[in-house]
Amino acid sequence: MSASQTSDVPTLLVKIFGKDRPGITAGLFDTLATYSVDVVDIEQVVTRGRIVLCALVTEPAQGLEGNLRATVHSWAESMKLQAEIISGIGDNRPRGLGRSLVTVLGHPLTAETAAAIAARITRSGANIDRVFRLAKYPVTAVEFAVSGTETEPLRTALVTDAAKLGVDIAVVAAGLHRRAQRLVVMDVDSTLIQDEVIELFAAHAGCQDKVAEVTEAAMRGELDFEQSLHARVRLLAGLDASVVDKVRNEVRLTPGARTLIRTLKRLGYQVGVVSGGFTQVTDDLKEQLALDFAHANTLEIVDGKLTGRVTGEIVDRAGKARLLRRFAAEAGVPLSQTVAIGDGANDLDMLNAAGLGVAFNAKPVVRQAAHTAVNFPFLDTVLYLLGITREEVEAADILDLD
Repeated sequence: MSASQTSDVPTLLVKIFGKDRPGITAGLFDTLATYSVDVVDIEQVVTRGRIVLCALVTEPAQGLEGNLRATVHSWAESMKLQAEIISGIGDNRPRGLGRSLVTVLGHPLTAETAAAIAARITRSGANIDRVFRLAKYPVTAVEFAVSGTETEPLRTALVTDAAKLGVDIAVVAAGLHRRAQRLVVMDVDSTLIQDEVIELFAAHAGCQDKVAEVTEAAMRGELDFEQSLHARVRLLAGLDASVVDKVRNEVRLTPGARTLIRTLKRLGYQVGVVSGGFTQVTDDLKEQLALDFAHANTLEIVDGKLTGRVTGEIVDRAGKARLLRRFAAEAGVPLSQTVAIGDGANDLDMLNAAGLGVAFNAKPVVRQAAHTAVNFPFLDTVLYLLGITREEVEAADILDLD
């Protein structure tokens, strides 16, 4: 029976709730099958071992509704469940135009915060159609399916509230693209890794404090990146090239980085990095993590010494956005299907060019400009913004061990 055919016919909403156990869903529909009803809709939720199962079905043949009700209640009682049956007309009301997915990350996610988010969605003129938990650790991640308003104004309203509520909120348009092939491109320093690579080199050159001061100013957007890069690299002139291997060994991946990349790759995503740092480190990371793309600046080495210069095209703020577009073209992925992750002002063009730009533990100017922000120290929490559940993450881990 088509949607138009069920729009004005009598229907019954059959609700079953109680302690979950195997066989409940099959048992209910076996019971309903006796009355030759059509299934219009099904919804089932299990929370802390308690099931709520709803079946919207067409009314049985004339004179049999009373028997159906008695049979369902009798079956439910035999299963130590409760049943409720409500008469009505037609299907669910149509969802409003403008559909979005709102992902909330909290540690913890309080009832007060959930109430504030729900109220904000309602005030925007939207309706919450479904709520689904994506993860319970290392953060609580919950996804709201929302309809009735456009994505952009909803995002603006909710992201503005996020900082006050102490949670991270991402709002994306719902649709088939959510599960389509995608490309994820990350910054390296203070995103994929915990370190600033140039500061690791500077520590060996004895000028770490001076370099760190310039780096911070550049990341805050107070200095032109290319000028600051040249100024910092000049301080490394004369450093022995053997330091490259030492720096590679000192690099620390951000917690959750391996899990993020492994899960994305298992799910068919392509993953790349762009860095204002150096190929001497990013090439090693590409091999180590099986990345699809990597691009960075290159420290010039002559006669076994760093010259204090970089070679080739500089990877700066605009360069990162250009590389995102190049990677997307090579991957055969529309720019709207790309995800960019970064923390500094030189990542902003890339974050804004991507379909979804994620500010990861970022500077204030970046958090304000990006589509969404993650302020937890685990890089794999980005997976939840893509609708990937903790169960899928763990399944990818198991597959990796096989």
